[in-house]
Amino acid sequence: MNSRERLDATINHQTPDRLCVDFGAGGQTGIGVVAVHNLRQKLGGESDFKVKVIEPYQMLGEVDMELIRSLELDVAGVPAPATMFGFRCQDWKPFTMTEGIEVLVPGKFNYTRDDQGAIYIYPDGDIKVPPSAKMPHGGYFFDALDRQQPLSEETLNPEDNLEEFGIISGNDLVYYEEVTKKLSEETDLGIYVTLPGTAFGDIALVPATWMKNPKGIRGVEEWYISLLTREDYIHKIFEKQCEIALKNIELLAGALGDRAQVVFLSGTDFGTQTGLFNSLESYRNLFQPYQKALNDKIHQLTNWKTFIHSCGAIYDLIPDLIDAGFDILNPVQISANGMDAKKLKTEFGKDVVFWGGGIDTQHTLPFGTPDEVYREVRKNIEIFADGGGYVFNAVHNVQSNVPLENILAMFDALNDARGINQHYR
Repeated sequence: MNSRERLDATINHQTPDRLCVDFGAGGQTGIGVVAVHNLRQKLGGESDFKVKVIEPYQMLGEVDMELIRSLELDVAGVPAPATMFGFRCQDWKPFTMTEGIEVLVPGKFNYTRDDQGAIYIYPDGDIKVPPSAKMPHGGYFFDALDRQQPLSEETLNPEDNLEEFGIISGNDLVYYEEVTKKLSEETDLGIYVTLPGTAFGDIALVPATWMKNPKGIRGVEEWYISLLTREDYIHKIFEKQCEIALKNIELLAGALGDRAQVVFLSGTDFGTQTGLFNSLESYRNLFQPYQKALNDKIHQLTNWKTFIHSCGAIYDLIPDLIDAGFDILNPVQISANGMDAKKLKTEFGKDVVFWGGGIDTQHTLPFGTPDEVYREVRKNIEIFADGGGYVFNAVHNVQSNVPLENILAMFDALNDARGINQHYR
């Protein structure tokens, strides 16, 4: 099989010729820019090569075609046209990370520093407005800043939380069409597309880090409170967002056709380390109807498989996610309560594709020994890959400060599982 055929078999619950692997196709399956830099240097890249930061909010590095080929990855991603700060990945310029490593960032990656060395970044690169996110001194990614304006129940308007949603522009449709055509014609990789505006209540999006003056409910705490105290308001947001998203799905289905195999719909986290953020009843009332509407439309119009990312202890929620129509579950946080790999595979492996869960990124990958990393990867592959329906990835993004030896141990284990005679350590 080539990579596209391998992904197709995997997402249709067939057993591929070998394990399907993704690193970098989506904003939840990527690698921090410093780790990408270190990988490229280890694999014999040019000493002066500068890695591009293609997702500046999380400071994810580009897993480019050369690295995809070197590591024998199977999936290429089509990101949303604009970043989390509203600007596009173009007009590259240098930026120096904490270790003195020089990388490339988009031209509108404009920032200031405070006296402690923290970096503040601005929506659409406009330093005349308040910053929307902060990277602490010595940090590797940004945290959204709380820009919640004073709220008045009398004047609270759902339209304020809908400013960012609209019918996709002609230029953006052309972007999706051209990038997927290029990948389809020039590579044999599987194709993963991040769809715009389809995640309901994704807490990473609520603060609207790309907007200069976000109105409505934009604070993280205020949003979670509103799920209980302002249900009517949330429904009004989701109803209109859903209406717009359904129209955009129709437009994108026409532009992409069957070139896309997997589409990212939602990054809304429903789990904590120990349990669910909200009750099953709350999920079924507030989220599931809208998610099901989008899944139904996609399955009606296309052959795309739909992808949901939800961190945490979501074992009890998985049947409802399946009922909502999701085909693929990520990141499969095996370190959270109740998320035992064998139990997940046994109970849900026939109904949902697992994409992730290959290595614990909170403990083993950053803090274990290379041998511990190797053993955990082989163990999880043996569990999840049995009978197909599994794309290997870590539990969420590989962070920039993960030891290179541990990353190499992960790929050594992957290669041994895939029957590839290549070791990096």
